[in-house]
Amino acid sequence: MSKYTWIDRDICIACAGCYAAAPAIYGADDNGYAEVIFNGDSNRGIMEIPSYLYEDLQDAYDGCPTLAVKVANHPFNK
Repeated sequence: MSKYTWIDRDICIACAGCYAAAPAIYGADDNGYAEVIFNGDSNRGIMEIPSYLYEDLQDAYDGCPTLAVKVANHPFNK
């Protein structure tokens, strides 16, 4: 099953947990808030995350204190 992700920046508190857990998927923007960097996604939630990164993806999702990390089985329409 495919996985896609994006960060809801309206509720992100820039704790860096997601990019500590999944540095191949998430990074920080110029203001320190998280964003999806995987494969040039630019936080759009349209790039499929490969299965070898699912454990890191789950760790980032589980560790987000504000639930800003969004994960779905389909691309996000943003």
